Amino acid sequence: MRTSLAQKITLSILMLSPASLSWAQGQPAGPRYEFGGGVVGSFYDKKTFTSTAGNADAGFDTGIGASAWIGHHMYPKLSGEIRYDFLRNDMKLEGSGAKATFGGDSHAIHYDVHFHFTDSQSRVRPFVLAGGGVKMFRGTGAERAFQPLSQIAVLTRTTELAGLITFGVGVKMQLTDKVLLRLEFRDNMTRFPKKVIAPNRGSGGDGWVQNFAPTAGVSVLF
Repeated sequence: MRTSLAQKITLSILMLSPASLSWAQGQPAGPRYEFGGGVVGSFYDKKTFTSTAGNADAGFDTGIGASAWIGHHMYPKLSGEIRYDFLRNDMKLEGSGAKATFGGDSHAIHYDVHFHFTDSQSRVRPFVLAGGGVKMFRGTGAERAFQPLSQIAVLTRTTELAGLITFGVGVKMQLTDKVLLRLEFRDNMTRFPKKVIAPNRGSGGDGWVQNFAPTAGVSVLF
């Protein structure tokens, strides 16, 4: 028995409809993109440098910075975003009753994945995040002939790149249909920048350094 063209079209629609419906259910309702920015606090842990001249704690002062991001809401509970961070933290050495400081900042670009605990239609969306990228540390101070504690380590006017791993928690709260308030807390981890804070005839700065970064910002949905 020969199938008519109308029957073929009807059969094709019936076959495709479940797949189409399944695909649609996997997409977030409403806006799928997010663009925003915020203010970032910046807190580092420290490392101990040792030498025959003594010991000194090396690291970065408490600082502040800014961040911008653009995200893609791929699924009801899963999104990804590209993010840029600028942080201003002066470098420091402290030990044996002396202290040295030097201007410093950092720039980071990374891609993060967010898993939300509520779907895209919820007005309050707690989430966890993880991602990675690259971070550039810069010494920006003025070099001098003498620097305190230079027999242990030297704070340098140079640039150093490091791989970045980031993870954290946060919440997105919908202020209007298109505007979100966003609060989060991150741990940004890199290898300690031993070219920027350089040991002098000793050891120190081995391993990872943690950068704790609370952020408050606003996003626009589109």
